Amino acid sequence: MQLYNMTIDGVADKSTQYVDVINPATGEAFAQCQNGNVDTLNSAVSAARKAFSTWGRTSSDERRAKMHELANVLETNMPELMELITKETGKPMGGLNNVGSGMEVGGAIAWTQYTAELELAVDIAQDDADARIEVHRKPLGVVGSITPWNWPLMIAIWHVIPALRAGNTVVIKPSELTPLATMRFIELANEVLPAGVLNVVTGDGSVGAALTSHSDVNKIIFTGSTPTGKHIMASAAGNLKRLTLELGGNDAGIVLPDVDVKSTAAQLFGACFHNNGQTCAALKRLYVHEDIYEEICAEMAEHAKKVTVGNGLEEGVELGPIQNEKQLQIVMELAADAKANGGRFVAGGNRIEGPGYFFEPTLVADLKDGSRLVDEEPFGPIVPIIKYSDINDVITTSNQNDCGLGGSIWSADIEKATELAKSMECGSVWINTHGAVQPNMPFGGIKQSGFGVEFGLYGLEECTSIQALRIPK
Repeated sequence: MQLYNMTIDGVADKSTQYVDVINPATGEAFAQCQNGNVDTLNSAVSAARKAFSTWGRTSSDERRAKMHELANVLETNMPELMELITKETGKPMGGLNNVGSGMEVGGAIAWTQYTAELELAVDIAQDDADARIEVHRKPLGVVGSITPWNWPLMIAIWHVIPALRAGNTVVIKPSELTPLATMRFIELANEVLPAGVLNVVTGDGSVGAALTSHSDVNKIIFTGSTPTGKHIMASAAGNLKRLTLELGGNDAGIVLPDVDVKSTAAQLFGACFHNNGQTCAALKRLYVHEDIYEEICAEMAEHAKKVTVGNGLEEGVELGPIQNEKQLQIVMELAADAKANGGRFVAGGNRIEGPGYFFEPTLVADLKDGSRLVDEEPFGPIVPIIKYSDINDVITTSNQNDCGLGGSIWSADIEKATELAKSMECGSVWINTHGAVQPNMPFGGIKQSGFGVEFGLYGLEECTSIQALRIPK
């Protein structure tokens, strides 16, 4: 069984403690990784702090060149990283609408290349006979990154590359469920970067808690659950760390009666079920006008019944398993609750027998807000379809959810959809698509979905502090 090591200060750690990594398609271990602890975390932070004294003073051109080298590392090692992602997450190599491990590595490359070219220009606030006032963006120091299990490598890139581009050094703690692709990338990246600039530490929640409370860490970037985000916020108060928190989402999509039912249903199915619904900004609450409600339910049910579910390493598989047994139990519990409370299952509803953590792609009609499946984020292949009659009422109702990550409006009338989108209480709104994140569009939540943004210049600026410089004339 292959072993994967932490990389601290440019070299492999010497720990002899290893833990199994489970392939969710089989329920069995396929590799082992080192199990870090607070001592290894402290070593990593110390290495990052030391490296910052040099890396933070490198030129923008030097850092840009290094980021492009990292993009080349990703591209050169794409097949290996794809296979690791599929084995540890369960997502197919290709996947539904090509949303799989190939997209994950390809997206990581694209984000790295785009972010490499961003520049933090000096802003001139005043330049007159009295004085010149310049506003400079400065790196913060050591950035701590904590990543989730659903898109382990791509989210690591979202955290790491802007931090490095701005001149910070990084200590990353990947999810203990899916650490391998991240560990392998950082091992390769250390052939490009100076020692200590990018470090990876594994372990359980105690390691994450030590990172978020560490007095030598200047910022935490976290993607994960809202309860954990709140703990991080409290833990970070000790030295007033900067925070970017991308937390839980329960995205609403609102479908107007003027859409083409057949084509829209196909798009909706992809928006709901890509990566098996295990995406923060997947469409998780689908509101459909009463005039087309039954047609949309029927069309989407046909897609659910035809989609290919299986081991992501096999050719033609579109949806894989749920990533871990705990999440499978959450999905099963929400399905049982929906059934007990009058939900009409137009597709799916059951665990798939056999090894691994498989669950049928499931659509549940006739539920309303107040039902657990509508109000809670399932983070799996189960979606409620809610009937509405008045557009203003449904926007008000959808906004009452505590989450505010993403939302969408679906309509043939783009102008009308755009005006309605402005009334949705969430950080991102898409018209006639959902979850279409891209490197130049800021992404982040409001309400219980967190604060701060990632991507583009807005995200890069979040990895810096402002220094105002007044120069007398």
